[in-house]
Amino acid sequence: MELFSRIKYLNTLADFCAPRDLAELSKIALKEKYGIDRVSVCVLFGATVLAGADLLAQAVKEDLAEHYMIVGGEGHTTPTLRGLIHDEIGIPTDSKPEAEILRAYLLKQFGVEIPLIETKSTNCGNNVTNCLALLRENGVSPNSILIMQDATMQGRMDAVFRKHFTGTIINYPTYEVRVIEKNSALAFDREIHGMWTMDHYIDLLMGEIPRMTDDENGYGPNGKNYQAHTDVPAEVTDAYRELSAEYHTREANSAYATN
Repeated sequence: MELFSRIKYLNTLADFCAPRDLAELSKIALKEKYGIDRVSVCVLFGATVLAGADLLAQAVKEDLAEHYMIVGGEGHTTPTLRGLIHDEIGIPTDSKPEAEILRAYLLKQFGVEIPLIETKSTNCGNNVTNCLALLRENGVSPNSILIMQDATMQGRMDAVFRKHFTGTIINYPTYEVRVIEKNSALAFDREIHGMWTMDHYIDLLMGEIPRMTDDENGYGPNGKNYQAHTDVPAEVTDAYRELSAEYHTREANSAYATN
């Protein structure tokens, strides 16, 4: 496949996987679109790059929520995240859950304390159910949730929330990036703090499309029923099919399945 086509198809997947509901992370944007100054809860999910933690610190600075939360135990991206945070701030991260090391990062880098953390979840499904359970345990009954997840997984997180939460869901993926050509190879169009390697980014994107597709093999009501139905546009299905000739699709790891 020629490089131009590969870039086009990858960006088609990326656009589908990363819905963003606000033009910017600000009270003005919230007011303009939703008529509110603050959301009930702003939650960061751990399976993301360090730009996500930086974004949560920004949300706290902007006073965008009544409650802030980090969710993440151990999943397929955890070893990479542990290495990134260890290299960044030099704290021990071995065996620690994602939410715990992200909270430590935010406290050391920004002086931001996040009191609510969920450390047992291992996949998008129990990320959400455990998140909502912890909120209930703490007497929080949200009517709106701002969810921040890695751009490759934001759409799936939205689909899981739509299955379990009836309030307003506001999507804000933790980064925006395009794949471009640079020196006859694939490259990102901007610097993202702690960004995945290109190979890992593609691996994450490719894993999302079969999971989002609501058929017998997907995670929707017609398959495993982990999430609400999502329409996958034909151009996304076509792009995935073309890319499948060159890239493998990440299989679900049974170690992180919900019991």
